Amino acid sequence: MSTEPEQTADAAATITAYPDGPLLVRGDFALVTPDGRAIGTRRGAVALCRCGRSGRKPFCDGTHRAVGFRSQA
Repeated sequence: MSTEPEQTADAAATITAYPDGPLLVRGDFALVTPDGRAIGTRRGAVALCRCGRSGRKPFCDGTHRAVGFRSQA
Protein backbone atom coordinates (compact mmCIF):
# COMPACT_ATOMS: atom_id res chain seq x y z
CA MET A 1 0.00 0.00 0.00
CA SER A 2 1.42 3.38 -1.05
CA THR A 3 1.52 6.33 1.33
CA GLU A 4 1.60 8.82 -1.58
CA PRO A 5 -1.69 10.63 -2.28
CA GLU A 6 -3.41 9.47 -5.48
CA GLN A 7 -3.20 12.88 -7.19
CA THR A 8 0.63 12.71 -7.20
CA ALA A 9 0.75 9.53 -9.32
CA ASP A 10 1.24 11.53 -12.56
CA ALA A 11 3.28 14.39 -11.09
CA ALA A 12 6.83 14.95 -12.30
CA ALA A 13 7.85 15.91 -8.77
CA THR A 14 6.37 15.70 -5.29
CA ILE A 15 7.03 17.96 -2.31
CA THR A 16 6.48 16.51 1.15
CA ALA A 17 6.44 18.81 4.19
CA TYR A 18 7.82 16.80 7.08
CA PRO A 19 6.43 17.69 10.51
CA ASP A 20 8.89 20.03 12.24
CA GLY A 21 11.38 19.42 9.45
CA PRO A 22 12.34 20.12 5.85
CA LEU A 23 10.49 20.04 2.57
CA LEU A 24 11.54 16.90 0.71
CA VAL A 25 11.41 17.33 -3.07
CA ARG A 26 11.48 14.12 -5.12
CA GLY A 27 11.32 13.49 -8.84
CA ASP A 28 12.13 15.47 -11.95
CA PHE A 29 12.60 19.12 -10.94
CA ALA A 30 14.87 22.11 -11.38
CA LEU A 31 16.01 24.25 -8.46
CA VAL A 32 16.88 27.83 -9.42
CA THR A 33 17.77 31.13 -7.77
CA PRO A 34 15.41 34.12 -8.02
CA ASP A 35 17.38 35.35 -11.02
CA GLY A 36 17.08 31.98 -12.81
CA ARG A 37 20.53 30.46 -12.17
CA ALA A 38 20.48 26.69 -11.65
CA ILE A 39 21.32 25.31 -8.21
CA GLY A 40 22.90 21.88 -8.59
CA THR A 41 21.17 19.03 -6.79
CA ARG A 42 23.11 15.94 -7.98
CA ARG A 43 20.16 13.72 -6.95
CA GLY A 44 16.54 13.04 -7.67
CA ALA A 45 15.62 14.18 -4.15
CA VAL A 46 16.62 17.12 -1.96
CA ALA A 47 15.65 18.35 1.50
CA LEU A 48 14.97 22.09 1.54
CA CYS A 49 15.25 24.17 4.72
CA ARG A 50 12.01 25.38 6.25
CA CYS A 51 13.31 26.79 9.54
CA GLY A 52 15.50 29.49 7.97
CA ARG A 53 18.53 28.57 10.09
CA SER A 54 20.42 26.13 7.84
CA GLY A 55 24.05 26.89 7.11
CA ARG A 56 23.57 25.30 3.67
CA LYS A 57 20.50 27.20 2.42
CA PRO A 58 18.41 26.41 0.52
CA PHE A 59 19.25 22.87 1.68
CA CYS A 60 18.44 21.46 5.09
CA ASP A 61 21.39 20.68 7.36
CA GLY A 62 19.39 19.44 10.38
CA THR A 63 19.56 22.74 12.29
CA HIS A 64 15.75 22.64 12.74
CA ARG A 65 16.28 20.01 15.48
CA ALA A 66 18.82 22.12 17.37
CA VAL A 67 16.69 25.28 17.28
CA GLY A 68 13.42 23.52 18.15
CA PHE A 69 11.64 24.43 14.90
CA ARG A 70 7.93 23.59 14.95
CA SER A 71 5.81 23.60 11.81
CA GLN A 72 2.11 24.26 11.44
CA ALA A 73 1.72 21.57 8.75
